Amino acid sequence: MNAQSLAQRAYSSVSTPVRTNRGTEYEAIARITKRIRNAAADGSKGFPALAAALLDNRKLWTIFANDVADPGNRLPPELKARIFYLAEFTMKHTSDVLARRAAVGPLLDINTAILRGLRGEAN
Repeated sequence: MNAQSLAQRAYSSVSTPVRTNRGTEYEAIARITKRIRNAAADGSKGFPALAAALLDNRKLWTIFANDVADPGNRLPPELKARIFYLAEFTMKHTSDVLARRAAVGPLLDINTAILRGLRGEAN
């Protein structure tokens, strides 16, 4: 490498975009939702991967619930209540899916609806 190529690399623009909180939330939900969908598509042989993805989804929804329960959260009260309810439902339904008493579809539907909301799409 010569000095010119080293200088170009040092001063080239960074390719990593700056993410907003909304963008970070979107990326986390999208990544977990894709994992859930892919593992569920593999049927019973994908159950270990499904369980891991569901547990990560549960962790994410626990973070959301804690965030909206924080007195400093400035979201409208009605929206905070809806998010908290979705978190509670997600916890219960995840347990049912892991016990093989329920289908994963409602969890995918919830995450997909949240992704649409974060993109600013109408329901």
